[in-house]
Amino acid sequence: MLSGRRVILGVCGGIAAYKAADLARRMTREGCTVSVVMTANAARFVTPLTFRTLTGRPVAMDLFADPASSVPHISLAQWAEAVVVAPATADCLARAAQGRADDLLAALLLDTPAPVLWAPAMNTRMWEHPLTQANVKKLIDLGHGFVNPGVGVLACGEEGKGKLAPVEDILAAVHALLVPAGPLNGKRILITAGPTREPWDAIRFLSNRSSGRMGYALAEAARRRGADVTLISGPVALTPPEGVRCIRVNTAVEMHAQAMALFPQTDIVIAAAAVADFRPAAVTEQKLKKHEMKPNIELIPNPDILAEMGQKKTRQILVGFAAESVPDLEAAGRKKLESKKLDLIVVNAAGGEHDAFAAEASAALLLDARGHKQILSKRLKSELAAAILSRIEGLLEV
Repeated sequence: MLSGRRVILGVCGGIAAYKAADLARRMTREGCTVSVVMTANAARFVTPLTFRTLTGRPVAMDLFADPASSVPHISLAQWAEAVVVAPATADCLARAAQGRADDLLAALLLDTPAPVLWAPAMNTRMWEHPLTQANVKKLIDLGHGFVNPGVGVLACGEEGKGKLAPVEDILAAVHALLVPAGPLNGKRILITAGPTREPWDAIRFLSNRSSGRMGYALAEAARRRGADVTLISGPVALTPPEGVRCIRVNTAVEMHAQAMALFPQTDIVIAAAAVADFRPAAVTEQKLKKHEMKPNIELIPNPDILAEMGQKKTRQILVGFAAESVPDLEAAGRKKLESKKLDLIVVNAAGGEHDAFAAEASAALLLDARGHKQILSKRLKSELAAAILSRIEGLLEV
């Protein structure tokens, strides 16, 4: 469920800190990458070594650690997809509500754009005190989530509300936070990305300028929405998103074989790869010398992956891409949409000042099989990916 997710687990100084070790272990076992940030008092109850052993990652405690490579509270804050504070003490809640930044955890909470989930644990009177409840309300008003404490025997021997919620409940809240119950949750999505390389001899090949950024951004965004994502990638200089299965290929024939093998079990195909239409008819295993080379290369057609999927689809949603240099992008896009029996096509400009290839940002025109169109202004490809997936969600809901 949490494969590839990035969570900061904030641990405050309370007797329930030992239960945070179980939470860290369970999130890690589900494939989550957990970075633990401890307060100084938390280390009085559980050692940093415990969390480092359970998560396989360094434990951060010092706001003034050597910033040779990064500033901890900023780098961690930007890295996280969620921050979970468990156990959360009355003191930590108060400092967060006041916007203080006097230790690493407090500074991180002030800096992170990620959602924050609190699991408080403290004496009943501390939890029920009007000041604590006012701090909780202030944090809720800021959009923070809470897994409220339960009733039971507390460490002080008293019985009442203040006991850390069961780890299962906290874990369920993390699931709800990171795996939204949207239309893409649980859907099997196949994404192709990057160029293909069609060899001519041992070192030469035919290819194009596709960077793969769009396909990789789509894979990351789909994973964030809870989809089970497989990425078939041509040769690119990108790192696959965490939690995404990546299959590396070079040629169109290889991409075709992998894509068609996965197609029957797939719910949605997003074909963002720039697949070569042709390949050299003859391939030499050795490097050709100049005097051995002919001025003309005989080409043969590659498999048309999308067209074949369009013929064979049963329930799948097919999304294609078209990079066009013609003046009328809509006409060119609709022609491809219809000929390949797609449900949605993303049309980009190729060449000129609006060239989408290898760019970090681009505009797009979305056309669907029902005749609708949507113009997306120029934006980062991560933002473009989010807009495309929202359009796909709309197709699922019809």
